[in-house]
Amino acid sequence: MERHIAIDDFDYDLPEARIAKFPLPERSASKLLVYDRGAIGERRFAELGEVLPAGSLLVFNNTRVIRARIIMHKPSGARVEVFCLEPHDPADYERAFAAKGCAEWSCIVGNAKKWKEGFVEIAFEYDGRPHTLRACQTGPAGRERIVRFEWTAHATFGQLLEHLGRIPIPPYLNRESEAIDNDRYQTVYARFEGSVAAPTAGLHFTPALIDEMKSRGFDFGEVTLHVGAGTFLPVKDEDAARHPMHTEHFEIRRQTVETLLSKWGSVVAVGTTSVRTLESLPALAWRIRTGGTPAAERPVGQWELYDLPEDFAGDEALRILLTYMEEQGLERIKAATQIMITPLGYRFRIVRHIVTNFHQPRSTLLLLVSAYVGSDWRRIYDYALGHDFRFLSYGDSSLLMR
Repeated sequence: MERHIAIDDFDYDLPEARIAKFPLPERSASKLLVYDRGAIGERRFAELGEVLPAGSLLVFNNTRVIRARIIMHKPSGARVEVFCLEPHDPADYERAFAAKGCAEWSCIVGNAKKWKEGFVEIAFEYDGRPHTLRACQTGPAGRERIVRFEWTAHATFGQLLEHLGRIPIPPYLNRESEAIDNDRYQTVYARFEGSVAAPTAGLHFTPALIDEMKSRGFDFGEVTLHVGAGTFLPVKDEDAARHPMHTEHFEIRRQTVETLLSKWGSVVAVGTTSVRTLESLPALAWRIRTGGTPAAERPVGQWELYDLPEDFAGDEALRILLTYMEEQGLERIKAATQIMITPLGYRFRIVRHIVTNFHQPRSTLLLLVSAYVGSDWRRIYDYALGHDFRFLSYGDSSLLMR
């Protein structure tokens, strides 16, 4: 089936002044645009529990942003920035962060023309002793490179990143990371390290707001999707359907699948990363139904969800996935997704409502919003621009209800 999406149809003028460069002093003080079946209104984010249907299940992405940017130097003194994207060897996130002595990562290299061969390094103190972290390139040159790290400190790679790395705030903020970003570019429920960008819709939540919503009868569930730098890749082709989607790794626990099934019809995805994780599950379930296995080692394809039968409902998919996990004795499933959610007839099977920030023009995330609200995305964004909403990662939020 041929697919065409004119990316020019998803462009809008975003003045630099509307991009929030820093977070508000209070997380939940952000504005909340409410889109409710065509009607558009405005509340405070702290009032989310007054707007959502009672008893809804909110699903968070509990990934944690790593300090992925390391500033290193060549022996000549040339400065080189190494931006760790995802582990290569060991390829598993848990093992990669626990590695001692050496590890290989897929990285983006800043000032790469200064580092064509040889090594870069950084000297540091750890446990009161001097140490060195050294890096060399082992893979072919390109946008992403395989970099081998070796270090002398008795520390894991995860501990080294915490000690030496910097938080990788989005490039469109046009500033260096500051101390405030170490805390505010993490959600309050972040637990599992692996992202190089925050699931920003969740940045508005506070422990007090979560407790208040629980007292109202709302439920909360968690998934984990490690956000990659590909989330910032612009759509360069005039036909967005030719844009190659990046791969992101996720996992979901059996208890979460059970909760999704018990709260069927009232699932609220907090952020587009939660949307992508939840909406990838029917593809795994369809693989089980047709082949007996989720084949989780193969990423959910960019268009795989579009090829599922229309009558394959989300609750059926969850039951298939849950039965498989119970029969196999699995407490969690790990997989990856390249799913691209667009207005080209995409059918949402799991997600009922969406909490999300305001996204860049001509982006795959804006395509996702359009897949959910249709052409009303432009009314929503015109309203936000006309009512002083702040945009992008540190900006205000929206609640989308069809």
